[in-house]
Amino acid sequence: MPTDHRHPADQAHPTTESRPPTVPARPEPETQAEQLIELGLAAAAGISAPDLRAAATGVPAEALLVLAALPVTTLTRALRYQGKPAFVVADMSDVDRFTPIEDLDLPGGECYAVTDLDRGDQLRNWSPVEALPQLRTAGRSPLTLAEGLHWLLQQPQVLVANHCFMTIGSRLRKAGGKLDARTPALWISAGTGRDGKQRKGAAKVGWCWARNRHTWLGFASAAARHPVPPT
Repeated sequence: MPTDHRHPADQAHPTTESRPPTVPARPEPETQAEQLIELGLAAAAGISAPDLRAAATGVPAEALLVLAALPVTTLTRALRYQGKPAFVVADMSDVDRFTPIEDLDLPGGECYAVTDLDRGDQLRNWSPVEALPQLRTAGRSPLTLAEGLHWLLQQPQVLVANHCFMTIGSRLRKAGGKLDARTPALWISAGTGRDGKQRKGAAKVGWCWARNRHTWLGFASAAARHPVPPT
């Protein structure tokens, strides 16, 4: 994994050429619900198609609809990017044990809505330990890995070479109580190493050390999470 140890303030401002292409608007919540039903994720979460359709009518426009109960491995299997199946890196077989960080207040219920998503490009080349307090100061909340995957299921174009993102709202707490040093991220495989050449260009669930910086990884966040009214 490439690492740049220069402080973020030392980085040159991105040039016009480095800016990612415009991402198409997110589908309406009702369309998002149909996508989750079609992929079999509603059934996997134990939500009937009629109930999810009804729930989507209470989701704010432009918000992201999230199914609360689905493990990361299930979401990853459902994701296709550039015609290829997404995958979890070989040394993250415990990915489903990564849970929301303690001060992350997730709504209860089977599903909820996330508003004002941002990929966090302005924090590229910050480390996770540097970026988290910056997000909090800005009044924003880091996305969980599951929320990041829901985002890509609805808007795969959000994932762009050199503009990928971390989801530091999810961490693994070890038996002794300390946090595992790995922080989850979503990026595009180069098809090298254990990924395999056949996976070049596929979406990848991976990780980076909590104190490392990467020029090509932002920090995905949201303004708020909202409970979806019961159906």
